[in-house]
Amino acid sequence: MSEDRSSNLTQKSWLEKFFGALTGDNEEPSSRDELMEFLRHTASRLKLDQDAMMIIEGALQISDQQVREILIPRSQVNAIALDQTSDGYLPLIHETGHSRYPVIGENLDDIKGILLVKDLLPLLSQTQEQRDNFQLSDVIRPAMFIPESKRLNSLLKEFRDTHNHMAIVVDEYGGTAGIITIEDILEQIVGDIEDEHDIDEEEDIRELENGRYAIRALTPIEDFNERFGTNFSDDEFDTLGGLVMQQFGHLPRRDEHASFGGWHFTVLNADNRRIRLLEAQRDSSSQRED
Repeated sequence: MSEDRSSNLTQKSWLEKFFGALTGDNEEPSSRDELMEFLRHTASRLKLDQDAMMIIEGALQISDQQVREILIPRSQVNAIALDQTSDGYLPLIHETGHSRYPVIGENLDDIKGILLVKDLLPLLSQTQEQRDNFQLSDVIRPAMFIPESKRLNSLLKEFRDTHNHMAIVVDEYGGTAGIITIEDILEQIVGDIEDEHDIDEEEDIRELENGRYAIRALTPIEDFNERFGTNFSDDEFDTLGGLVMQQFGHLPRRDEHASFGGWHFTVLNADNRRIRLLEAQRDSSSQRED
């Protein structure tokens, strides 16, 4: 017991010396806000660039965030039915490009497991007859279920301990509220993580299907107007994300939507600092502008 107290006193003394040496006094931060303020004022002396500060702030903030704040809602979940044949789910995998998919029974509230796309590689060398006899139940893995209220830092640790990369989020009634991946949490810390299936770095606007478009929130309003013949004003905001956020009146979360100027916008990706990706579609009631 005395050794623990001695260790704590030694640590406190070291911290006091550290903060005192940098700030010129003996007061150390007493809260997370004070710590961040301290780091902002001493960033140059600590050689912390903007990216490092963003990571530190993100790592601190996930302890206060809950899964419900960043989950992928059930309306946007790409799931595969357990009784589907390879001809049914392979086109979906090719189109969406994910590495993991929930496998369901009758509906999204009946999760049977998780499919890892790499477990389908044997299909490449099989005949059509063998593919027809292939059963997803033979390769799916157990699903991990978590409540909406789970803290992100706790879930990140659980992902690391269990080696899972995806979890099914359930609501208070036991239904599926959505899914969350380890990448979703890491993006809260380090910012957007893009892969080969995201919009190319130079491609701000990507056409999807059924008249929908995936658009980077940082796309200049001028570029959007030029592409679609719209006349949105860029007097107050330079980017489409800024224009959309003005309509909400707050920083929206994923799956929130707003309609204006003959267009319907849905937030596809956002964190606690900014909108990242939008889905845009012309309102069905509006006429296409030439």
